[in-house]
Amino acid sequence: PMVAIVGRQNVGKSTLLNAISGLVHPAKGSIEFEGKNISALDPFQIVTIGISQIPEGRRIFPNMTVLDNLIIGSYNRKARSKREQNLKMVYELFPILKERKNQLAKTLSGGEQQMLALGRGLMSDPKLLLLDEMSLGLAPIVLNDLYKALREIRERGITILFVEQNVRRSLKEADRAYIMKAGRIVLGRSVAELQEDEIKKAYFGV
Repeated sequence: PMVAIVGRQNVGKSTLLNAISGLVHPAKGSIEFEGKNISALDPFQIVTIGISQIPEGRRIFPNMTVLDNLIIGSYNRKARSKREQNLKMVYELFPILKERKNQLAKTLSGGEQQMLALGRGLMSDPKLLLLDEMSLGLAPIVLNDLYKALREIRERGITILFVEQNVRRSLKEADRAYIMKAGRIVLGRSVAELQEDEIKKAYFGV
């Protein structure tokens, strides 16, 4: 499924993703993945068990080629054995990356860099993909292409948990949504069951 985390700025959405991916550890409570407590694991361990985060701002390596950026994503032992298979999947999703595989990443447009960041995340062979503010600075037409790719990724059996400022777009794309307010989930259910007035109440407190 595709699951959206929505909420105003500074309510803890990115912190939630960072906690799941091991960049920060929760002071209390626990994070479970496939029945195991992963709260104390470091980021490299989190990637190995099948969770990959695409951070806000893309964070690609600008002076490395597109292909080298992708290969870096497959450094964990499990992903190395599937490198060619996952590279084929990335090129099927984003043909432009195959065309430009020998170019330096900094020569790509903003949308292409976001595709590269997504592709690099997929190279780690994830079961769960965490995506933080994908739409920042991108034109609507580029965003449409990226969401189309996300739907294809979901069809391949990878769960996507994404944080997005644009509530309307989030609810259009997601199967399930959770609304955060002041660091807490205040509402969560399948998008088909969410009513507009309860979204407004949860989101704006009206």
